Amino acid sequence: MEDKTIFDKILCKELPADIIFEDEYVLAFKDINPQAPIHVLVIPKLKCKGFAQLQDIEVMYCGEYLKRISLVADKLGLSNDGYRIVFNHGPNGQQTVNYIHAHILGGKQLNWPPG
Repeated sequence: MEDKTIFDKILCKELPADIIFEDEYVLAFKDINPQAPIHVLVIPKLKCKGFAQLQDIEVMYCGEYLKRISLVADKLGLSNDGYRIVFNHGPNGQQTVNYIHAHILGGKQLNWPPG
């Protein structure tokens, strides 16, 4: 059996998190190392290791995940001024947890290019 990631532990409430939103599809919580005034992570409850593995997930579930990311951004009050959604994948993409997660960043003017 694979080791649990920090997100697996947050999802099953073994570790605390500042939860912003939760339903049957996702869990959204504040990032512990924020890179913007608002920095929230959104993870699906159906485990997926990374962005490339989304192709193995049922289309309906992927759509519900994306809809929830949009819903959380709106709930955070970011829809009028704008925000950035980031998915990191693999070592070169700086993915540090092998569990897909969307970063919602906002609350200020973000720089471009990002990295």
